[in-house]
Amino acid sequence: MKKQLLVFLTICCFPFMLNAQMPERTPENIAKYKELCRAHIYKDMKGMYREAGGALVFPFLAPGSNQYLDMLWDWDSWLSNIALRQILLENGTEKDKQEALKYEQGCILNSLHYGGMDGWIPIWIERNAPSREEMLKTRNPWKSNMHKPTLAQHAAFIVRNMNGDAEWLRDDFYTLQAFVCKYLNFHRHKATGLFYWETDEAIGVDNDPSTFYRPQGSSGSIFLNALMYRELQAMAYLAGCLNLDDIAVSFEKEAAVLKGKVQEHCWDPRDRFYYSVDLNLLPVEKPDIKGLYPGQLFLHVGQPRDYDCLIQRLSVWSGFMAMWAEIATPEQAKEIVRIHFHDTCSFNAPAGIRTLSPLEKMYNVRASGNPSSWQGPVWINVNYLVFRGLPGFIIKAEDARGHYSFECTGIEQSDESKPLLFNGKGSESISRRDLNKVYERYAKDPVGFITSTAPNVKLTVKDEQGNALKNFELPYNPIELSEK
Repeated sequence: MKKQLLVFLTICCFPFMLNAQMPERTPENIAKYKELCRAHIYKDMKGMYREAGGALVFPFLAPGSNQYLDMLWDWDSWLSNIALRQILLENGTEKDKQEALKYEQGCILNSLHYGGMDGWIPIWIERNAPSREEMLKTRNPWKSNMHKPTLAQHAAFIVRNMNGDAEWLRDDFYTLQAFVCKYLNFHRHKATGLFYWETDEAIGVDNDPSTFYRPQGSSGSIFLNALMYRELQAMAYLAGCLNLDDIAVSFEKEAAVLKGKVQEHCWDPRDRFYYSVDLNLLPVEKPDIKGLYPGQLFLHVGQPRDYDCLIQRLSVWSGFMAMWAEIATPEQAKEIVRIHFHDTCSFNAPAGIRTLSPLEKMYNVRASGNPSSWQGPVWINVNYLVFRGLPGFIIKAEDARGHYSFECTGIEQSDESKPLLFNGKGSESISRRDLNKVYERYAKDPVGFITSTAPNVKLTVKDEQGNALKNFELPYNPIELSEK
């Protein structure tokens, strides 16, 4: 009897417990948890700082603070660096920022230290890692995955924070070129122009079903191609900072070509989404069928295959990366957001964007080790990339009475830098939070606010019948959430 009662209570209470664990998604809660994240990262950020030693000849960043493995990872160090710099920008001192720089640069320099003429760079480097030569005795650099194409992006991120100073990278820039060119020359599908994973090993999104357990060299991953497009752009930027203009132009051209290929092959006009593609197609040339006289019968001659890949219609989060990379057109981005981002039955979960839609048969949120689970669980790096890719503008805004309406129909990237001009005469600096407090004061008592700030002004407000109003409030609903 006691066992039956215990089971009943467990079943009844479990849904309630789930609801209790998930706070309501309100502006107040969002602001609260943002502050908690800021405080936590600032408190523990130096746990990511790892000193040089062993195979890692430069200081570097390790994700996850003190409790994480003492080793350098590829895209993990890049994304961790972005989080670190955001906290340093908001809460860090000048001393904090200068101290962090050597660990940031060390992530790049350690990776390039393991580079070479062939362009191969490992995905991770342990402190007790063997030499590059020893590593290559156990793997084929042409048929295995390597450092994801985020190295140039990581370097560009650091250089931008240094106001374009890339001199610390000059001596190793050739090695960085060799790395990116290895992708260009040896990991690109000839017919489509898309990049592919050599295997399903250590692709970052470990068990993504568009690559996981698929034939080698068959996955034209939208995740990989979006990263590669931004990597080529980053190379062009770095080359420009180093006054290597011809090299910059070359990478810009490669980026433009890749963008066109991704739009051509990965955009699905039916679903209004970007997908990975299947490159594992038999060649168009069909050999003689066994048992027939040679040369007498060939199949497919009437209507041979005239397509170079097939779309994998798997609802994987990486389709959103086309927006992050700015490959998707403004019209496509609008459709992606409308159809997929807002869909609570597929991607949009209370805690963020799912890595795989629950409508897919592969959906599985069970915790796992190696491979890590990307078949549904919500990951912070996924949500960073997805939210960074959302259209950064208000589609439509109007006042409560409908007197004013503003609609944004498109956004374009400027080809040149244009300064924002502001006449600051008679102005004073104020934080966003304090400014919002002023707005709130005004909304609660407009008459009192105006007369207190301008003593010589007399103000009378009348209602629709002409009666004077002593006290009244205005609606206060800021378009932007308050931030520091």
